[in-house]
Amino acid sequence: MTLGLLLPMIAVAVGAFETNNGGFTFNNISAATHGIYLHGFWQSIILSVFTSILPAIFGLLIAYAIFTAKRGNVLRQVVITASGVFANFGGVPLAFLFIASLGSSGLITHWLANIGFNLYGYGFSLYSLSGVIVVYLYFQIPLMVLVILPALEGLRPAWREAAENMGARTWEYWRFVGGPVLLPSFLGCVLLLFGSALSAYATAEALTNGTIPLTAIQIGSFLNGNVIAGQENIGKALGLGMVVIIAVAMIIYVMLQRRAAKWLR
Repeated sequence: MTLGLLLPMIAVAVGAFETNNGGFTFNNISAATHGIYLHGFWQSIILSVFTSILPAIFGLLIAYAIFTAKRGNVLRQVVITASGVFANFGGVPLAFLFIASLGSSGLITHWLANIGFNLYGYGFSLYSLSGVIVVYLYFQIPLMVLVILPALEGLRPAWREAAENMGARTWEYWRFVGGPVLLPSFLGCVLLLFGSALSAYATAEALTNGTIPLTAIQIGSFLNGNVIAGQENIGKALGLGMVVIIAVAMIIYVMLQRRAAKWLR
């Protein structure tokens, strides 16, 4: 943690307030919170919100289907294994997979055109923000399945039986018992997905070639040397902004996990 997290974070924080000559300045922070860089933060947050809430809902439904399946041990192992593979599949290979399937000349796009549905004629583009959201669902949904399954398994059957013995129907059980217990874990998983989407870089860069102003791509541009003279440390200021956003999300995540842990012991 010291070598891989704390020292780099300190270096980024110090560099965000330094001039090229080593003096102190707020100009880097000011530049990082205005203009195209501020727009990049908003685009990144919008992308992360959509690619955390939607996968959280779909992932919860899939995990619940596995959790409640009768004789579902084999199904459970297959889905968990597949989710582990898909959740770690990204970068250039994932971008190429979607370009070959849902690109303007992709296979699925061609099939849909043959049955009279012009996907791009309705305004969809794989190389836009909406296209990146679709691609991120590929690894965010499996990640949600992996992180929410332990919380579902923590719901004790005795709670359901007790509720049914007292006359509670399925909706009432989830409204008054299962839902409140599961909610902190669910919200914590949403925040985890938010952080994953916010920090993702290679897939969006390979897919859009930097045409969408995401903060991670802007930081990558600074690291690649595409810098205007005198603005070398703006990239560190952007990095500090990302650290602050992730830190806030993770603090809330830890608080939610502590609340959920007392029910899952």
